[in-house]
This record gives sequence, C-alpha cells and structure tokens, in this order.
Amino acid sequence: MLKGTRDGILKKVQPVSIHGQVSWDVFFTDVEDPDGQTHVARVGPEAVMGHNLEPGDRIQVEYLVGVAVRVTRVVPT
Repeated sequence: MLKGTRDGILKKVQPVSIHGQVSWDVFFTDVEDPDGQTHVARVGPEAVMGHNLEPGDRIQVEYLVGVAVRVTRVVPT
C-alpha cells in the first residue's frame, strides 16, 4: 500500500527501545476478522493521536509508502 488507511481492533501496545529511541509496537487485527491474523505497526509515540489507546479500541492506521505513520483511535458515533 503506497498511501492509505487500514481499520483495525487494537490488541496491545508495547513500547520498544532501540538504541535509546523509544517506539511503540501497535498490535491489531482487521475489523472484519477480529480473531484473524495479528498485524504490527511500529511508530514513534508522537504518531499516536491521543495516547489513550486501550485493548479493544477501534483504530485507524495510516500508511505512506508502505510504512505506518499514524495511529488514531476511532470514536464510535
């Protein structure tokens, strides 16, 4: 995917430190298959909008040139 978004159900967020640089691994499944394959998006904490993600939240992951660049919690309407 060059540019686009993917909706998912958050499973967990795990901080990871690589040479002192903190990133977050965001584990999620597809909205239409919540028990299916788990996907991982590694982003910096500044790329997570709101910083209030909880397992079970619906999220949207934005991609640019195949790399996750933003994770946003989708508020139910």
